[in-house]
Amino acid sequence: MPLARRTLLTALAGSAAVSCTAGADRADALPFSAATVGAAARAARRLLGPAADQLDFGPPGGAHDTYRVAASGGRIRVTGSSPAVQLAGLRRYLKDVAHANISWAGEQLDLPDRLPLPARALTGHAGVPHRFVLNDTNDGYTGAYHDWAYWERELDVLALHGFNEVFVQAGADALYHRVFRRFGYTDAELRAWIPSPAHQPWWLLQNMAGPAGGPVSAQLLAARARLGRRIADRVRQLGMEPVFPGYFGTVPPGFADRNPGAHVVPQGDWYGYRRPEWLDPRGRQFAAVAAAFYRDQEELFGPARLFKMDLLHEGGSAGDVPVGDAARGVERGLRDARGDAVWVILGWRHNPPRAIVDAIDKRHMLVVDGLSDRFTSVTDRDADWGGTPYAFGSIWNFGGHTVLGANTRDWAELFPAWRDRPGSALRGTALLPEAADNNPAAFELFSELAWTDGALDLKSWFEAYAVARYGGRDARAVAAWDVLRRTAYGTTRADEWAEGADGLFGARPSLKAVSAATWSPKRLRYDAGEFEKALDHLLAVRSGLRGSSAYRTDLLDVARQAVSNRSRTLLPRISAAYEAKDAAGFDRLCADWLSLMTLLDRLLATDSRHLLGRWVAEARAWGADTAERNRLAQDALSIVTVWGTRSGAAAGLHDYANREWAGLVGGLYRKRWAAYFTELRAALGAGRAPGKQDWYAFDSAWIRDPGALATRPSGSTYDLAVQVRDRLRRG
Repeated sequence: MPLARRTLLTALAGSAAVSCTAGADRADALPFSAATVGAAARAARRLLGPAADQLDFGPPGGAHDTYRVAASGGRIRVTGSSPAVQLAGLRRYLKDVAHANISWAGEQLDLPDRLPLPARALTGHAGVPHRFVLNDTNDGYTGAYHDWAYWERELDVLALHGFNEVFVQAGADALYHRVFRRFGYTDAELRAWIPSPAHQPWWLLQNMAGPAGGPVSAQLLAARARLGRRIADRVRQLGMEPVFPGYFGTVPPGFADRNPGAHVVPQGDWYGYRRPEWLDPRGRQFAAVAAAFYRDQEELFGPARLFKMDLLHEGGSAGDVPVGDAARGVERGLRDARGDAVWVILGWRHNPPRAIVDAIDKRHMLVVDGLSDRFTSVTDRDADWGGTPYAFGSIWNFGGHTVLGANTRDWAELFPAWRDRPGSALRGTALLPEAADNNPAAFELFSELAWTDGALDLKSWFEAYAVARYGGRDARAVAAWDVLRRTAYGTTRADEWAEGADGLFGARPSLKAVSAATWSPKRLRYDAGEFEKALDHLLAVRSGLRGSSAYRTDLLDVARQAVSNRSRTLLPRISAAYEAKDAAGFDRLCADWLSLMTLLDRLLATDSRHLLGRWVAEARAWGADTAERNRLAQDALSIVTVWGTRSGAAAGLHDYANREWAGLVGGLYRKRWAAYFTELRAALGAGRAPGKQDWYAFDSAWIRDPGALATRPSGSTYDLAVQVRDRLRRG
């Protein structure tokens, strides 16, 4: 893009401005702006408060992706090639020296009035240029209705953890609306075509279009565009790069009728939704739309170099268009607008096929692999993608499930082996859980891969994590995390899963239920009894280390997981009692099940991040009037329950995004199981077969009227965790 359209800082004290160079290996291609100077210090102040005044941040510069933290004149001096790299150095200092922890789920900042000086200089260098973060589904499953206060902290935390490429999709709805007004569509037509925010990720993936939650309002489009610009600007200020959705051919219905000569390929249906049609990338009409798209995108959200596009995602049809020619057309549209652009594409299922990677300039593509730690058959991505640069990635949760764990043994083994292989095209890491802000130990560990030389000793890592996470060494804390290392975080891809098994409380009721989400593991991937020992250890951590949100987060998560795991042993017992026509045993076991759900809901209610009411209130806050507020609340509720249409739910999408939150567990989930048990008991007493329940109708009715949902936490996490431990001990 023309240099005249960028703000350049040509003279940074101690270094020259970073130049713009094409190629997927360069991760510093956008020059620093004036706003970047001092950005690390401002972020540190936001994260640490007054303690940050004891830190001196040098101007961005020096060796690429390298930081240094050292004592200087009785103060702590942090230098590095960009603000984000400097913040990565700060995180190293906080962990190794100050024994503090800031994560996207809980923090511990019990810092002394005078920060300790490092005894020796701490230096670090990223071994790969790309540290990509956030899944295409992130906005839908993490929170499409988060405001700037959320995003400001999220971006600070991502920079602190060494990421430098952030997927930004907020405002893409306004971009598409603006672009296609130029191609014959009315305002009303486009607003009816665009789904409400919680479902927009799948619209951007070309899986679906309205009417989910729509039509979107003009004020909502404008507000999301403003938020998207603010997010992208802050990403750049922190020395990271925004990754924007690119244009690969999505068009509204009837495009060929309004634009003579256009060749449009129908894409059929996806889980009950009509997929958007696909404009043939070989034609002049595609070139015109792409030019308008990238021009308007830069005007709305500023410059970018990386663009995320998944051509023909999850069953898309190429029709009579050769896939290689289509890829070249998409690349041409992108490179005509951005000569130095990099096409970022997801490694998922059979994507990207060789027809795509062999057709384009591999120097301008980056595959963010979502299957690195999933299948044992994935052994040679260099061969799979013909030497295309790629990032080692992990998707440790689907839909935002609240389960703990990750295949950390695979990370520790595979990442350095693939990186150091002669001729390797591995150029990065890609943190890709379908929802963020969960599983903080996995977040922390994965973020360190790019900054770690040689082998990673997981036992030592988890021990050090326990010290920093709670602010001091405690034998019981170390023991708790050693249990977690060996159980929830000790799984591997040998069973062809990368996420933990969700609990059965969130499943549609059935005596044969083995998972809540259709595409989740059907059994627990570690020993539940061994896992429960972590709860005993965490409760015994000395009182002086229990005051942080980090401790409360972990205690809740472990207690929650322990209760959730019991659903997998209790349901078979309920089923056995029913089959044996043991009415008394059935009644007792069903009462145990429902009481566990009540206890779990009370535990979850102690933490604001586990409140369904907060999720709904955030959605309502974006509405301009009562009608819109209600539509947005339905959008937010549906994505975590029925997801979408009746046919889509019947095909398996229902409860895809199940999660153990207060209001869901004690609300919809408990009501479903209570109704189910009541019918089974009646059938047992009458000697008849149980009646069928229309669970889609049941769930939909609840979504329309979920009752009062708490928006503020209540109760003590510690006290409820003690109750959980005592209850589990009773069996």
